[in-house]
Amino acid sequence: MHAKELTIALVILSTAPGLANPQFINKSETLGITHQYVGGWEHYVGGGVATFDCNGDLFPELFVAGGESPAILLKNTTERRGADLNYMEETPDSLALTGVIGAYPLDVDSDGIQDLMVLRVGENLLMRGGTDCSFSQFPANLEFDGGNKWTTAFSATWEAGQSLPTLAIGNYVDRENPQGPVEACDSNFLFRPDGARYGAPLPLDPGLCPLSMLFSNWRGAGYGQQDLRLSNDRQYYVRNGSEQMWDMSETTPRLQTEEDDNWVTFSIWGMGIASRDIPVPERMSPKDGSPEIFLTSMGDQKLHTQMRDTYGTAYENAAFERGISAHRPYMGDDGRASTGWHAAFGDVQNDGLDDIFIAKGNVEQMPSSAMKDPNNLLVQDDNFQFHEMGDIAGIGTFERSRGASFTDLNLDGLLDLVVINRRAPMEIYQNITQNTGNWLELSLIQNGANTHAVGAWINVRQLCFVNTLNGGPNGHTREITIGGGHASGKAGFEHFGLGALEVAYIQVVWPDGAKSDWRPVHTNQFLNLRRVGDDFTIDLSGQLTDQRAQFEEPPIATESC
Repeated sequence: MHAKELTIALVILSTAPGLANPQFINKSETLGITHQYVGGWEHYVGGGVATFDCNGDLFPELFVAGGESPAILLKNTTERRGADLNYMEETPDSLALTGVIGAYPLDVDSDGIQDLMVLRVGENLLMRGGTDCSFSQFPANLEFDGGNKWTTAFSATWEAGQSLPTLAIGNYVDRENPQGPVEACDSNFLFRPDGARYGAPLPLDPGLCPLSMLFSNWRGAGYGQQDLRLSNDRQYYVRNGSEQMWDMSETTPRLQTEEDDNWVTFSIWGMGIASRDIPVPERMSPKDGSPEIFLTSMGDQKLHTQMRDTYGTAYENAAFERGISAHRPYMGDDGRASTGWHAAFGDVQNDGLDDIFIAKGNVEQMPSSAMKDPNNLLVQDDNFQFHEMGDIAGIGTFERSRGASFTDLNLDGLLDLVVINRRAPMEIYQNITQNTGNWLELSLIQNGANTHAVGAWINVRQLCFVNTLNGGPNGHTREITIGGGHASGKAGFEHFGLGALEVAYIQVVWPDGAKSDWRPVHTNQFLNLRRVGDDFTIDLSGQLTDQRAQFEEPPIATESC
């Protein structure tokens, strides 16, 4: 994004001094949770988890893929905010499905209750959420065709004027192609709404075996629609393929090209996508308001940032100089190349600097790749370099990990971690890091379609603008998306680490581009921001009892900076 187009300046926030190293404890064994993602060739990939609140108590549940075994629903039975994590399996018959690759929560019918897109080897299912974690298939008049493919990727967005979300389905190898599996990638499909139902799916060809996809506004807040990026697995397309970006501005989506769109062709063994606006020090500006993209692969993991003096989708790799490539195991004696799967940004110490989690694991028995390949936790310092702390944090296990979730599970303001493993028990890690910084957790609500404002951006900053790279973390620009990761989605509060900041200013850029005023709030709170016109009010209905009693708005500052 050009600097002159920015309507706000993103700023340096205060750091929290003397933060401790991150520390996690695995609760799965003590909770008796032994669920595994299992199966043959069709389940070498996948193994995701959907993280969302399905009973209205704000504590997130987990819907976990099982592959050839039935999927399970783990209800969050944590006693209170900040208590030790507790989960209990309570899977309704409607979700005890086999062939599940992964799942993504989204509110399809905008009734305020999260639904589920369940990705499968076989028919995909759109499951309608009901009261107390009940689920049923959407009525036939929705006319969603679940197909009979090998689905490995998903993303969704709301296009202008539509009451239903647009759904993108990514399919892997064509299982019926006798010439496969190499160079036998199946077609992908886009489901656009036609009023209150879905029209015939639009093919997104060529299909190049995607393992993740993400609708995102790569231009930044308030600048056009979300487009669709696909990360494709070179293992099967082999040649004449690359990553893809589909322009959604036309009636028929158009594949971006180098000639017309400044798109830079890039080929990897694409597994997962994560996006977040993070500092780019070499540009001499903290952030530019548009997201960087993290891509997992076999070998190097990639951080892509927009090329200097370009606009749109011209990206270059910036991982190595930031300490992010994570191309070989950092523990053990296996020096072969790593295999990255799910990726997620998140601030584990609440110092205001986003860190990166990467799930790692050999596909099955690939001799050129490491078998003992620990998951990564790359922690960002105040010089914007990343350092491996997976071993220090206690999350560097050697199982073949796949999907994951980086989410505050016990509502204590710290990001916890869920990891799904192939042919090994899943892991639920509670963040027990001491001496952390301040935080905010924010969710958006609007009336009508797209209840949770997918496509909106949340801006968080301190009052005074500071034009320097030194002295702490940046202001935050966060896009609301559905998709990315690897077969794993989440819904709920957006977590912001804020260092020593005690009062933060919030602005929302709504999906239609309308911008709210800046509004101050105390940190260390869970807040629902409900849209009123272009602005928002703070909605405490359905909020935690202790927080409703304590809520207090700070005065709007009048002093000049």
